[in-house]
Amino acid sequence: MDNRNMSDMIESYLKEILAATNQIEIRRSEIAERFDCVPSQINYVINTRFTIPKGYKVESKRGGGGYIRILKIELLANSDDLTHFTELIGSELTESDTKALLNQLFIHGWISAREMHFFMVLLNSKSLLSLNGGSTMRAQMMLELLEHLSYEDGE
Repeated sequence: MDNRNMSDMIESYLKEILAATNQIEIRRSEIAERFDCVPSQINYVINTRFTIPKGYKVESKRGGGGYIRILKIELLANSDDLTHFTELIGSELTESDTKALLNQLFIHGWISAREMHFFMVLLNSKSLLSLNGGSTMRAQMMLELLEHLSYEDGE
């Protein structure tokens, strides 16, 4: 059986379970054993087929009692706009680019004026000054913000 077929089978199996509930918890090794494949095949399927843009959020805990949790999420109607913003962020983000991006999020109605100001305070150079690689941290934080703005998770 080729990898594509195996991946399709694993994806179908997991989606079948998800059809009955909004979330599942799996153990990578158990699913790999069920499909007689290597655990990295399970990682591949989860990383490529169960993503935020496809309507899923994945959480994991490593270790002996570890698990992988897959949750169905509701994507917002205009989440494609956020994908565009995400593409603008590289591995580093300057303070001025951050302010411009937050302003665009405000203009497009993704965040309120108050939220925009909170984020500007949290992501400014003074706040991140003590961190080595503050611009990298700023980029990671903005990517996390954009990801969470793109779906409703009930939290």
